[in-house]
Amino acid sequence: MTVGMFAQDKEAEAPKSDTEDAAALAKKLANPIANLISVPFQNNTDFGIGSLNGTRNTLNFQPVIPLKLSENLNLINRVIVPYVSQYNVTAPGSSQTGIGNTTISSWVSPTKVKNGIIWGAGPAFLLPTNNEYIGTDKTGVGPTVIVLKQANGLTYGMLANQLWSVIGPSASADVSQMFLQFFLVYNWKSGAGLGISSENTFNWAGNSNTSYLIPNVNAVTKLGKQIVQVQIGPRIPTIFSNSESKPDFGVRASFVLVFPK
Repeated sequence: MTVGMFAQDKEAEAPKSDTEDAAALAKKLANPIANLISVPFQNNTDFGIGSLNGTRNTLNFQPVIPLKLSENLNLINRVIVPYVSQYNVTAPGSSQTGIGNTTISSWVSPTKVKNGIIWGAGPAFLLPTNNEYIGTDKTGVGPTVIVLKQANGLTYGMLANQLWSVIGPSASADVSQMFLQFFLVYNWKSGAGLGISSENTFNWAGNSNTSYLIPNVNAVTKLGKQIVQVQIGPRIPTIFSNSESKPDFGVRASFVLVFPK
């Protein structure tokens, strides 16, 4: 696999080298609200869950589609659809599979960057699943925000959303949940990079929280004519208020299809 093999951008004012194209794409991919169409497939596998030593695999399909609102504003849309498969989690010998709760986020973001600071804000929506073991059956809505800075190959920032249930069966538990992510990525000019993020979920309604620390290595490359980014790294559980749901360790691997404009 060769990193940084790209054709030149025909619309650029001056020709770019393959390395410059790889570096530019890696920078955009490090930014969750970049004006770039991408289709990530993110796979998370957790082992040793609870006293039953269960296993859970979650494959997230999460396309990002930017839209131009005006000369000064973009609308960045991201959908996360998880397919969950778990074994020995809820009871000995039990297994569940299915699509989990879908999250849709839309951020309005300025097209012009000042001092390397990028931000976006907008609504987030939670669409329910009918599988009680995998997700909730209530629809949720709330705000989401991203703030980050990019300079000298470094990207760092945070993403947050808060969701409250608004529609659903009265017998089902209410949803009041915050997701908070901090991330730090360094990319070389070749398009390769190192990153680390913390992902924290606070379930206010259930009075519980979970946290993961996720370091990774990543690279931008080509498969034939298709530009892709690949990532892999451990998924380290750090804080779990419910020890019965805490895994011993996990792995995250991502494969991202990239469609530069």
